[in-house]
Amino acid sequence: MRFNYKVILNVLSLLILLNGAFMMTCIPFSWYFGGKDMNALLISGVSAMVIGYVVFVITRRNRSKELKKKDGYLIVTLGWLSMSLFGTLPYLLSGAIPSFTDAFFETVSGFTTTGATVLTDIEALDKGILFWRSLTQWIGGMGIIVLAVAILPLLGIGGMQLFVAEAPGISPDKLKPRITETAKRLWFIYVALTLTEMTLLWAGGMTFYDAINHALTTMATGGFSTKNASVAHFNSPFIQYVIIVFMFLAGTNFTVTYFALHGKMKTVFKNEEFRFYVLLTVLVTVLITIGIYQTQGTSIELSIREGLFQVVSIMTTTGYVSADYTQWPYEIVLLLFVLMFVGASAGSTAGGVKIVRHLILVKNSVLELKRQLHPSAILPVRFNGKAVHKDITFNILAFIMIYVSIFALGSILMAFLGLDFMTAISSVATCLGNIGPGLGDVGPVDHFGNIPMVGKWVLCMLMLLGRLELFTVLILFTPYFWRKI
Repeated sequence: MRFNYKVILNVLSLLILLNGAFMMTCIPFSWYFGGKDMNALLISGVSAMVIGYVVFVITRRNRSKELKKKDGYLIVTLGWLSMSLFGTLPYLLSGAIPSFTDAFFETVSGFTTTGATVLTDIEALDKGILFWRSLTQWIGGMGIIVLAVAILPLLGIGGMQLFVAEAPGISPDKLKPRITETAKRLWFIYVALTLTEMTLLWAGGMTFYDAINHALTTMATGGFSTKNASVAHFNSPFIQYVIIVFMFLAGTNFTVTYFALHGKMKTVFKNEEFRFYVLLTVLVTVLITIGIYQTQGTSIELSIREGLFQVVSIMTTTGYVSADYTQWPYEIVLLLFVLMFVGASAGSTAGGVKIVRHLILVKNSVLELKRQLHPSAILPVRFNGKAVHKDITFNILAFIMIYVSIFALGSILMAFLGLDFMTAISSVATCLGNIGPGLGDVGPVDHFGNIPMVGKWVLCMLMLLGRLELFTVLILFTPYFWRKI
């Protein structure tokens, strides 16, 4: 099967054009706060929009409107790379991050909603650049690809293959029969929740600027903050509880949220993944709360709040910090490290393995024991009352095997680059899971600036692999993907 290169370039140019348009929204903040970054943002935004528009006009002529599955995989991966490359321009032109490697790392971390940073003094950045930093996470949270899916039919191109490539493995539930309508409704929910959180944070004592930045990065489960101390800077129980609620919502399957907003609560609580998501959050929070209360000498309310905040932050792969959890007992730190491999719900903005995969893996393992006793019995894995097709089970088994293998290989490679054991394994775990802060020298009060240059490029690759759920990127490195059929 040949690639439709005109369609691929046409869609990529649209993404670059949109990227430039988003950059322009940062200029009012630069102007209002009197920053020195206005010219950098203006040049970056105009450059991206002009290049995107020119390529879009050139490639839209005499092209086929058919978008193949292979085209979709290529567009998604190249789309994330091209957005990240253009996204470095504001950092480089403003001098906020003069190193291309560091600028690319920060941008990839933003678009993949990882939240790992190379910056040592976040508050020193001009407000326009800081807003762009937060905006990259909000764009990447729901996925600019899904936004493009809503627009592509207007251009005469179907977007289903992009949607599938952007969320491979377990097929996303459609809220409406047409994929475009699904994308529009997802974005409507995303925007509405972002605005609601922004309003509550503003009312709770944050400035409007801080409120909008934290709302953007919360709903994206990204974790970039405008403060060096992250959410701990505000020292406000109300703000922490608001962020906890919206981190939890961002980690919930957006289809479930859609049903909840329409009052279909029975449907919500029938969802096995959601029930386990709630149960796991409560269970781990109780364990950590007990540990904090017994060892840190804090009040019960503060122990519950800090425990709940950190559990939800890590499980949803947001990465906000309310306390330096590396100072807690090692049993708690180990438990939080394990949470890095859990993830939240499929169909959310969270990264990680996802709860549904763990559930199906456990169910299949239990049934495998029964099959040993009754080899002739037909025992399908059931999820939400329906039999799960074997192809999905095999996909999950392959995903987890590859995920663990990449984690192991990445950890070994980072160790060879001179990182200590804890820093090596946690930097790989947190980047592959799109979480943000890790342990060791990349803990909640540290940064990734001291990682060797080669290590930063390795972690960039891991962030991209994690955001696109492995297969979308890895399939490009297989010979049969490029073979003409």
